[in-house]
Amino acid sequence: MKYEAAFAQLQAIVAKMENDELDIDQMAEQLKRAQELIKLCRDKLTKTDEEIKKILQTP
Repeated sequence: MKYEAAFAQLQAIVAKMENDELDIDQMAEQLKRAQELIKLCRDKLTKTDEEIKKILQTP
């Protein structure tokens, strides 16, 4: 999954939570999904940061 798609899904989950659109069962499921998306986004950002640092260090 691309970063942009994961981030968009995460934003949609947050919006539903803020608008009280989720019942208790959906809330637990969506929170679990949000955790997965946050990890995916964090990992992609970390990997990209490392790649950029390598490129910038290469003479």
